Amino acid sequence: MKQEALTDIIADQTERALWEVKNVIACVPDEYWNKEYCGMPLWKHIYHMLHSLDLWFINPRDPHYKEPPVHEENLNNLDVVSHRHLEREEIDAYFTCIKEKTQNYIASLEDAFLLERPEGCEYTKFTLLMAQHRHLHTHMGMIMGFIVAETGLWPRVAGLEGRIPQGEYDKFF
Repeated sequence: MKQEALTDIIADQTERALWEVKNVIACVPDEYWNKEYCGMPLWKHIYHMLHSLDLWFINPRDPHYKEPPVHEENLNNLDVVSHRHLEREEIDAYFTCIKEKTQNYIASLEDAFLLERPEGCEYTKFTLLMAQHRHLHTHMGMIMGFIVAETGLWPRVAGLEGRIPQGEYDKFF
């Protein structure tokens, strides 16, 4: 892992986090996709996590931010029951868009820019990055817990030193 700049570390850890998100989503058995946990279906927990990453990672005050095509009011809100239902393919497509957007943003960063505030935002770029890594892994832990409780299987993670699997791999430890 390159560690010459903070942005090198951010890029590596974000790549690992995004791989883990994709793997955890793939680990959700179909029979639990719609099962309710804490009053909301599992897919909605995933959407909430992804939507927050999409909105808050770069600039939550961006006047040009566009909601994803699948979004409707409060679909991301874990306190509001939604009438809309998302299929796995819709979540996967949304994740792919977020991953590309996030990787492009990370590639544009330089250490000198981390303490700048995005246009119209009260938080620094670094604050937003760190806050979303925290939020992302809070929800990842919950989702992994749901999976472990239901299946007894532990979704694979990349960790700090592990190689990120390429091609075919076992998605569980």
